[in-house]
Amino acid sequence: MKNFFKALIALFLLGSLQAHAAGTQYDIQVNGLACPFCAYNIEKKFKKIEGVQKVDVELEAGKVIVDTAEGTKLTEPQLIKLFKDAGFTLKGVTEKPL
Repeated sequence: MKNFFKALIALFLLGSLQAHAAGTQYDIQVNGLACPFCAYNIEKKFKKIEGVQKVDVELEAGKVIVDTAEGTKLTEPQLIKLFKDAGFTLKGVTEKPL
């Protein structure tokens, strides 16, 4: 029974490491974010993109933070179009590994 729990813990830790191992976090500055409906609209657009794992919108900061899975890349032209189609203006993007 002791070995079962050790194996279960090892599998859990391995799965946790793989889930956060190699994705990318995008910190996106946006003009025009003003209300919860804006945030909801942006979240819906990002969640349609395969590989997007998490979307946080910080209205007061005019910032959208997007976490993607390994192998999923968001390009600046793609982001410009996404925000333009939603009625906003992309100010800048930084990215870092998760």
